[in-house]
Amino acid sequence: MTERIPTYAEFWPFYLREHALPSTRWLHFLGTSLGVLTAGAAVATGNASLILPAVVSGYGFAWVSHFFVEKNRPASFKYPLWSLVSDFRMAGLMLLGRLDKHLARAGVRDEDDQSGGHLQPVPIPVRTQHRRHDR
Repeated sequence: MTERIPTYAEFWPFYLREHALPSTRWLHFLGTSLGVLTAGAAVATGNASLILPAVVSGYGFAWVSHFFVEKNRPASFKYPLWSLVSDFRMAGLMLLGRLDKHLARAGVRDEDDQSGGHLQPVPIPVRTQHRRHDR
């Protein structure tokens, strides 16, 4: 039996190494986003029946990514609270485009992935002035 990781500071790099493949991280991001949106809808509408789908989407996408993509065991089985915190942390860093340095420090290299596991900025088109043609 392996020893438990004693601190969150040591857990975070372990968590990132368990999510080394970009597709695993993206499935986590998708599941977390759907889970948050569904939970928000449950709160906004007062519909408690949406809580279960929120949890299922959050964990479902994550577990599928581990079993079928990353081919490892989800860290949430052994470290449920730290995994939950880390999932939101990873999603936030992906959203802000700041995950690269954390991955590098953890020893995760994305040889084939140019995005580094984060969202790429979307170019915003410059609005052109349209002249009104009076008739």
